[in-house]
Formats: sequence, structure tokens, C-alpha cells
Amino acid sequence: MWRMRVIHATGYAYKSPVTASFNEARLTPRSDSRQNVVLNRVETVPATRSYRYVDYWGTAVTAFDLHAPHTELEVTASSVVETDRDEEPTEKLTWDELASEAVKDQFDEYLASSDYAPSSRRMHRVGQRIAKYHDPQAAIVEAAQWVHTELAYVPGTTGVHSSGLDALREGKGVCQDFAHLTLILLRSMGIPARYVSGYLHPNAKAKVGDTIDGQSHAWIQAWTGGWWNYDPTNDKAINEQYISVGVGRDYHDVTPLKGIYSGEGSTDLDVVVEITRLA
Repeated sequence: MWRMRVIHATGYAYKSPVTASFNEARLTPRSDSRQNVVLNRVETVPATRSYRYVDYWGTAVTAFDLHAPHTELEVTASSVVETDRDEEPTEKLTWDELASEAVKDQFDEYLASSDYAPSSRRMHRVGQRIAKYHDPQAAIVEAAQWVHTELAYVPGTTGVHSSGLDALREGKGVCQDFAHLTLILLRSMGIPARYVSGYLHPNAKAKVGDTIDGQSHAWIQAWTGGWWNYDPTNDKAINEQYISVGVGRDYHDVTPLKGIYSGEGSTDLDVVVEITRLA
């Protein structure tokens, strides 16, 4: 088991004063069988009143709004989280069981195409080929490995509005693209699959107390009788180095920070993530 502290700071600078802004932050890690949130707070400068709720997909949201003129806004989320390895589901369904009306009904939203993970004939053919030779659990790994061989990891190659198919055409992308393309493939096979946002500590041998510059990360969860995490970017099951925050159909459902503001001019955005292993 690991214990980590994550500081995720986002700063906006507006070219002219903003008279009002309304915001949602999805920056609170999940508490589940694999991880336990010891503490979490989301603070803003200027100070705002905020309230929390859990959205439709099960992600904790901090909502806040600001009604005084401001030219800068800083949002800082601080969390301490205990993490463990992920375990494969004990119940493993067959292809016929996955194709049942009960499963299709329960997981309809995680089987349907979405903006970032649209369906494609080519991906359907690849999925059929994988499903022919593997059971559903093995097909998750095969799908991620296929994506891993098709895409080169190149930071900055795609934007936040790119779909998995856009990345496939380019042959390169970032973790978000690896996750979206894997979702397309899994859903084409009839495996319910969802997008996970979070953080990854890159050093498995990190010393306690060392702070590193981190970044947001993305991977997938697939359901074959139980939810199971897999990271197609690094082609491996997740372990204690991963902190999960949000889940949804694709990136759109788990955007770390989004909002609207009243005012003119564009904004400069600065994001800093620091991860420290505490135990």
C-alpha cells in the first residue's frame, strides 16, 4: 500500500476583469475498494463559497462561483490518498453472458459511442478478430495492446477536443487518446467500458518524502462481471502508483475544471501537479 499527497494547482489570468464566473472542479479522488481518501480540500483565490455533490457517474464535484470583478483565479486541490493494487474480478462472464439483454440494459451508457469515442467500422472488425480468439477478460488486455502498438505516445500532439479516431489517423497521441481508442475497441466487442481520470506517480521506487512534478493521467475500466482497471498508455494493469479521480463515458464527463465566465478577453492557463510519496 502507498500513501501519496497530490497538489493540483490551476491558474487563470484574464485580459480584462471578469464580473462573474461559475465553475465545477472534479479534483477529489475516489474512495473505493482500491483506494482511501484521507483528506481532500479544494481552495480558491479569490476565496469563494463552494458546495459539493456527487455527479451522475459517481465523481465528486466541487462547485463554486465568484461574483466580484477579478482578473485572476487560482484553484488548488490538495489530497492525501492511500492506494493499493487492483484485483481482477473474481466473476468473469462469457461472451454470451455479456451479450444478454440484462447486461446491455444495465450498462447501455458504457456500451454506446460518445463524442471522444465514436464507433468505427474498422475498429469493429479489429474487435471481432480479438473476440474470436480470447475470452472477455483476456480481450481487455489484447485491445489495450493493439492500441499500444498503433499509437506512439507524443506529448502535445492532440488537443482536448480530439477523438480516439483522430489520434488513430495521426498514429500518435497522449494518454487521453490511448484511453479513448481502447474504449471504442472494447465497446465494439460488447464490453462495457469507461474512462478514468487521475494521477500516476511515475517512479515505482520513489523514496518517502520525495516530491516530483506529476501530471494528470487517464486509463480505462472495463466490466466483465466486475470493474477492472487497465492502462493502455503503459500497457499494464494499474497498481499503487495510480490515483483515480473521475469516471465517465469519456473525457467530457471528467474534465478536471470547467466553467463559464462573464467578461471579455481570453485566458492564460497554468497547471502544476506535484505528487509526494508519504508512505
